[in-house]
Amino acid sequence: MGWGTLRVLRDRNAGLYLGGVIVSGFGDSAMLLAAGIWVKTLTGSNSLAALVGFCLWLPSFAGPAIGTLADRLRRRPLLVFTSLALAAVMTAPLAVESRGDIWVLFAVLTLVGTGGVLTDAAETALVTAAVPSELRGDFNGLVRTAIESMKLVAPLAGAGLFTVWGGPAVALLDAVTFTLAAVAFGLLRVREPRPGARRRRAWTAETAEGARYLWRHPALRPLVLAGGTAMVLSSLSSTATYAMLDVGLHRPPAFAGALTALQGAGSMAGGLAAGALMRRMPERTFAAAGLALFALGVLARATPWLPAVLAGSLAIGLGLPCPLVAALTAVQRETPDELLGRVGATANTLLYAPTGIALLVGAGTVAGLDYRVQTVTAGGLGLAAAVALFGAGRTPRPLVASPRVAATPSARDAPRPTPPDARRSES
Repeated sequence: MGWGTLRVLRDRNAGLYLGGVIVSGFGDSAMLLAAGIWVKTLTGSNSLAALVGFCLWLPSFAGPAIGTLADRLRRRPLLVFTSLALAAVMTAPLAVESRGDIWVLFAVLTLVGTGGVLTDAAETALVTAAVPSELRGDFNGLVRTAIESMKLVAPLAGAGLFTVWGGPAVALLDAVTFTLAAVAFGLLRVREPRPGARRRRAWTAETAEGARYLWRHPALRPLVLAGGTAMVLSSLSSTATYAMLDVGLHRPPAFAGALTALQGAGSMAGGLAAGALMRRMPERTFAAAGLALFALGVLARATPWLPAVLAGSLAIGLGLPCPLVAALTAVQRETPDELLGRVGATANTLLYAPTGIALLVGAGTVAGLDYRVQTVTAGGLGLAAAVALFGAGRTPRPLVASPRVAATPSARDAPRPTPPDARRSES
């Protein structure tokens, strides 16, 4: 654990914020698996059980529009209120008793997914006020580490709790974690500007403004696209895992647990090292190196040699967080405060929304082609994206500013721009 990580943990706001993310993520991860088991138990349907994940994923496509709300309200109260609202929503599954009640689960999980998109946007924006700029790289890496660690621990806890006490117990656990997250966010000491003082425009116009700013920014667009590419290729390659175990390694399906654990350990290590590495190299170089390491790990899984596959899984875990952490840190630094909710939500949509489509494509592809075709394609595209990202950093293009937001190439070199129509006073 580096000095930067220790400084993050010693910072009051960063520690509270991280605690809120951890407890909320634990409850969500536990509920996601338990809800699938719950639906399968009540209906016997694999397809209905698979819809659980779809309900959480679908609202991410509306991220830019939902994120606009995070720019219209103070972010800390919004996080507290949304977390408490989701805690109340999670009590609804207590009424689920039969097959005819599963619509309640689907509705609740869709609301949770929508709330997750909103809280992600508000959290991205609030970090700039709550966490010192010199700690954000380490902080974002720690958040990624926390998320990955919850994916390893929470599903087991959710499955165990469901087995002993049933689905309502897991729903109550998720409600409690949302409440604890609200308490953590409420204890943050931040001074936020007054978003209500600026002139409001149509919701669609404000949403488009955030998307336009991100797309026209020469530093943010390639980083976000690289992160989204990494997530798509990760989903594409992961759908070939069971075919790889069966055809390539002649191992039982349960062996996927070992690969998942290795990848999770790599992601945790990569997240912890992210801040220190970004202090030693440009963000674009860091993201390109991580993307290349991820791609090499995917290619290693195309071999029939077990040590190479194990090493590849570790490399995937180490490399995948790099473009994600780099993109998020750059968004927080390069975006004006009044646009952070929209830009952050748009970035999250580009990073994560396409992964569901990639899972569907990968599942269809692996059914008709040798798994190595899929794996080699994903790895090759990852290497090409890494080369393109590194090359793009050598020939930066000038930023074309939005008519309402005059952007700067780097917030470190000039003050953040303020839209001409903003009449609020900075706190």
